Amino acid sequence: MSDIDDMKIKNLNAYGPFCGNRWVQLISACLAMVMIANLQYAWTLFTTPLVKSLHSSLVAVQYAFTLFIMFETFVQPVGGLLLDKFGTKLMFALAGVLIGGGWAMLGQATSVTALYFFYAAAGVGAAIIYGGSVSVAVRWFPDKRGLASGLIAGAFGIGSMPFVPVISKILKASGVAQAFGYTGILQGVIVVIIAFILRYPVGSKMPSQKEKAAKADPAKIGFSPSEVLKTPHFWLIWTMFFSISVGGLIVTANTKPFGTKLGIASSVIIAAVMMNSLANGIGRVFWGTVSDKLGRARTMFISFGLNAIFLFLLPMFGGKSGAAYVILLMCVMFTWGQLFSLFPSINADMFGSTYAATNYGFIYSGKGFASILGGGLGAALAAHYSWNVVFTVAALFSLYASLMSLVLPRIPKPVRRQNTIDNSKPTIPQ
Repeated sequence: MSDIDDMKIKNLNAYGPFCGNRWVQLISACLAMVMIANLQYAWTLFTTPLVKSLHSSLVAVQYAFTLFIMFETFVQPVGGLLLDKFGTKLMFALAGVLIGGGWAMLGQATSVTALYFFYAAAGVGAAIIYGGSVSVAVRWFPDKRGLASGLIAGAFGIGSMPFVPVISKILKASGVAQAFGYTGILQGVIVVIIAFILRYPVGSKMPSQKEKAAKADPAKIGFSPSEVLKTPHFWLIWTMFFSISVGGLIVTANTKPFGTKLGIASSVIIAAVMMNSLANGIGRVFWGTVSDKLGRARTMFISFGLNAIFLFLLPMFGGKSGAAYVILLMCVMFTWGQLFSLFPSINADMFGSTYAATNYGFIYSGKGFASILGGGLGAALAAHYSWNVVFTVAALFSLYASLMSLVLPRIPKPVRRQNTIDNSKPTIPQ
């Protein structure tokens, strides 16, 4: 009997035929990711109405996006630690309240300060859901981490697509408050329901002090966060994650303002937002699956390199026609979103899955720093210089990530020496 078959039997016995089925777990985690997709990918639809309703500027409003991404990312290490320690039920229920309430209350904000506060609260909830969903995927599918991570990331990337036309209609018919309120309540309720379904597989939680004292097999215990942060592998991976995040976040936050500046029709911009979501989601699954066969590093080199090319071409040719605008944006997002399927996989491959949520949370913090360029600062640079400058800088960051993917495999895989009788034999976490 294989390890996978043994894992399936243990979980069916422990959780029953429904919650013990790993595909039920994966689908539930994907649905949770769909419920937080609007928080990031539908935001661009709200920017112009919020500028008008708050009597503010685009730069000030876009710093709310930066703040959301920062909380979504910087909270992940703490959220991952709590998820690893307490499991998914309590944490996802809390997250459902935060994303539902925070997003709904954005429509009630009467000042930029209130906008920042409620969007940050939603970001905390999104951090818990994102880290928990990724952790569920890599733990239940150790044999198909690229595919599982790709589906999780794809659900986040494509999740806003069915909501975009609905939100657009509500905004036109009823305004900002109703658009935020209806979607916020729906998202929060569904996540709370999912909280009672999700489980970590039996034996996958981080070891207790008693188990450590009993000298559990070290080869089965992944690197702890304190160990990971001491490796050069982590810091190289982190800079790659930061660099590739920049371009996609600029597009995510500024699709509508950028298109308006180019003179693109409103209907075409709405179509572009939908197609961005589709390309983003498909790309995550596609490149994640490719990485299981081609390898993570090679897949990064190809996809990140293509992303750099498309970012460079976007401001040059995106304004030529509506079709060029939509197609180039789709190409950018198709070659960008896979970072959220490739990096969780390479994290588990390199550091083990025991502390997967916490360790990936530290890697994911790179997105928070990238949001500074993707949100308010990107809009400010475009206002003072041009979108050509903004997207050229983003292309250079993506090129760096592509080239560093050639360096990463050349660094020997991290090893740990154990305090055992024979401590001359290094072990590699599984």
